[in-house]
Amino acid sequence: MLKKILSKLPRKSLKPDSDESSWGDSGLSSDSPRVAGKSQRPHGGSSTAAKRASSSAVFPASMVSGFEPLVPFKDVANAEKMNLFVSKLSLCCVMFDFSDPSKSVADKDVKRKTLVELVDFVACGTMKFSEPAILALCRMCAFNLFRVFPPNYRTGGGENDDDEPMFDPAWPHLQLVYELLLKFISSSCLDAKVAKKYIDHSFIARLLELFDSEDPRERDCLKAILHRIYGKFMVHRPYIRKSINNIFYRFVFETEKHSGIGELLEIFGSVITGFALPLKEEHKIFLWRVLVPLHKPKSIGVYFQQLSYCVMQFIEKEPKLASIVIRGLLKYWPATNSQKEVIFLGELEEILEVINMVEFQRIMVPLFWRIGCCINSLHFQVAERALFLWNNDHIVNLIAHNRQVILPIIFPALDRNVQGHWNPAVVNLTHNIRKMFLEMDEKLFIYCHNHFKEEETILTSAAEKRKEAWKQLEHAASLRPVTGNTAVLVS
Repeated sequence: MLKKILSKLPRKSLKPDSDESSWGDSGLSSDSPRVAGKSQRPHGGSSTAAKRASSSAVFPASMVSGFEPLVPFKDVANAEKMNLFVSKLSLCCVMFDFSDPSKSVADKDVKRKTLVELVDFVACGTMKFSEPAILALCRMCAFNLFRVFPPNYRTGGGENDDDEPMFDPAWPHLQLVYELLLKFISSSCLDAKVAKKYIDHSFIARLLELFDSEDPRERDCLKAILHRIYGKFMVHRPYIRKSINNIFYRFVFETEKHSGIGELLEIFGSVITGFALPLKEEHKIFLWRVLVPLHKPKSIGVYFQQLSYCVMQFIEKEPKLASIVIRGLLKYWPATNSQKEVIFLGELEEILEVINMVEFQRIMVPLFWRIGCCINSLHFQVAERALFLWNNDHIVNLIAHNRQVILPIIFPALDRNVQGHWNPAVVNLTHNIRKMFLEMDEKLFIYCHNHFKEEETILTSAAEKRKEAWKQLEHAASLRPVTGNTAVLVS
């Protein structure tokens, strides 16, 4: 058996950073593949990224493996399996041109089978990973995954759902590399204290850059991997939060274009769940400076579900934050986008369902002024969504306890709808709410009705006076003779 193993040892050790890579029995010529770090990446990557990875302290060029990489793991003694693991990882650093399916078909298949072998080996979890093995795997992932998307890769930051996403032709191999990395980080055989030297800030930063991929499959893989990294490497948690915050800042205040906002918010949703009470000031600042401004971009519909979940997690942990969030919503309330208004009203109802009386009273005046504007909206979906708030028992209870303040604010909007809204469904809903207020406090309702009529009379009288004043001015101007450059009224 030993002779059999020794007969398969190459005479010369494999060096992954040499100008030519040996593929053993695969029959691969040196001009077919391109070795990462020595030539331009063929499938949407850049030579700069590969050189940066190969020249860093994390990925030194001196990695010598002692086994032919095509030997199956079952044919090697347990003591030598980790060396074979390193050898196979070095083989997978060879890159191919996936834009042409007819190129290097056999060699691509060899690499695919090797990746599948590596995934199965890591999934078994029978051996503790050595430091050279951790280094080799991080190096291989860097060569295969870290790439710069071309300038025309993104078309609109997810704003237009009709746009077809662009997929990397190398995805069949990329998927295996992502699966290998996920199983590696999740493995109980990985020592986090050793791995943190290689899965460092630079590695995490490059992973975060990949969230801008248009391929939702790639973003899902990245989401799972980053979540595992956050859970396993506690020392990196502040850096990960800060880096994601910077992506959000750039998205909100500069570009409004990024494909992975929803996935990053989903990661933060589970992070927020683990925040200890009372909340740190850092976390409250994140709510006010990051989550609330994320309501501003017009593409909010793409990631609204994840954003709303994060906001509600904060409010459930600390209810007094509800009034702060509502003030933020009122600050960024859309003026011309009806679909966003409907989204905002939906989130508003979620918050009002859990708000306490004290916080509600702090924001009820500006809040119901805005709701009144929505009730009068000519877009029937906005008006309907605002009126549907009265279907919620908790909100009705809050309104009933504060009707002396709320009804005078909301009554003019209700009366204008009854008098002249074009949509019958909106008019019927408005009648129902008026009836609800009448039954709630008839005396207050009559007072508000009379006060509104008085104000309408005053406004009508003022309008008539203005109209009469303009008529008099027009008449006076028409009697004056035209001289020189004097402006005249032309009827």
